[in-house]
Amino acid sequence: MDADIIIVGAGPAGLCLAKRLSGRQLKVIVLEQQNQDLLEEPQFDGREIALTQHSAKLMQDMGLWDLIDRADIAPLVNAKVIDGPSSFSMMIGHELGGRSELGWLVSNHLIRQAAWIGVQQAIAANADITLLAGEKVTAVHTDADAGSVTLASGRTLSTKLVVAADSRFSTTRRMMGIAAHMHDFGKNMLVCAMTFEKPHDFAAWEWFGYGQTLALLPMNPHPVTGAHRASAVITLPSREIETLMQMEPATFNAAVTDRFANRLGAMQLVSTRHNYPLVAVFPQRLVAQRFATVGDAAVGMHPVTAHGFNFGLLSVEALTQEIATALHTKADIGSTSLLQRYEGKQKRATLPLFWMTRLIIEIYTRDTGPAKLARQLILRVSDRLIPFKRSIARSLSGG
Repeated sequence: MDADIIIVGAGPAGLCLAKRLSGRQLKVIVLEQQNQDLLEEPQFDGREIALTQHSAKLMQDMGLWDLIDRADIAPLVNAKVIDGPSSFSMMIGHELGGRSELGWLVSNHLIRQAAWIGVQQAIAANADITLLAGEKVTAVHTDADAGSVTLASGRTLSTKLVVAADSRFSTTRRMMGIAAHMHDFGKNMLVCAMTFEKPHDFAAWEWFGYGQTLALLPMNPHPVTGAHRASAVITLPSREIETLMQMEPATFNAAVTDRFANRLGAMQLVSTRHNYPLVAVFPQRLVAQRFATVGDAAVGMHPVTAHGFNFGLLSVEALTQEIATALHTKADIGSTSLLQRYEGKQKRATLPLFWMTRLIIEIYTRDTGPAKLARQLILRVSDRLIPFKRSIARSLSGG
């Protein structure tokens, strides 16, 4: 066989899986349709990733945490939920999670860069990973004995197990005939870094406004000016997002300051702006014959709970553990029983929160009179329920 495991997709999840599998006497091939220079030097894409304590620990275990400059890792100390124009907010304090912070915030491109470097280190140490960049997968086939992946170049690679790590809209998953529940929220997110006058105290905001949803993810102070800085996330119908994308910086600054009701003072754009469609995805199956999904290919979360990449790391760890057990017992790493155990574990970890998130979004984006009253009531009652808030804190910290 050409490889024991073929991973389709060299995003963070695919690279982390390759890194975790290295050193286990396996031959791993990673396929990526992007060119290698884009993998070596990923560009800022606007997204700040909220990592739980558990995710940070997994990255430490993989040797990736120390590959990110400490100045680029911001603590997520508290989180607050705001509804409408009210000044009231439900505060989720770090003390409810039993730590000095709920988690950590790191730019997505820095996680990608660390994962790339980590894989290069694994290749140098173990010579068991082959990364083929600029290669598009055109077909996937599996049977009881083996799997195969066909590339646009005409080359076919054989393997014991195929793993899809190629986004929530995974073409590899579709090639395997796996359908997915997709919910298009009909909105887009604009994400960018902003500086402002008032401190954020390293608290994340989730602000369910009327006609818009805003989020604020704290970053460390601006490295040049020392100004308070955060990632701003603005969710609106796509046509309104496009208008914001096209604004001159000064006009954009005024518009965002107004949308945040001047609660942070004057806000100033300090990065490029990025626009993403808001679509949540959960496949009907996470595995098939000699085939598994990880990362966003296994679950594409709405960002409101900040669990996307955390679930990706969980999938990487769960599949790695099953493969490690199979290697220890000299069992088949692509067996149906192994893949079913992985699927069950991952569904139990992700499916409840996936549907709970859908419910929260449905409730907190309705702007009718009765809905607004219900939203305010739910938030105020929830703020008094300490066990409920503690469960949220533990979820955010990965406890």
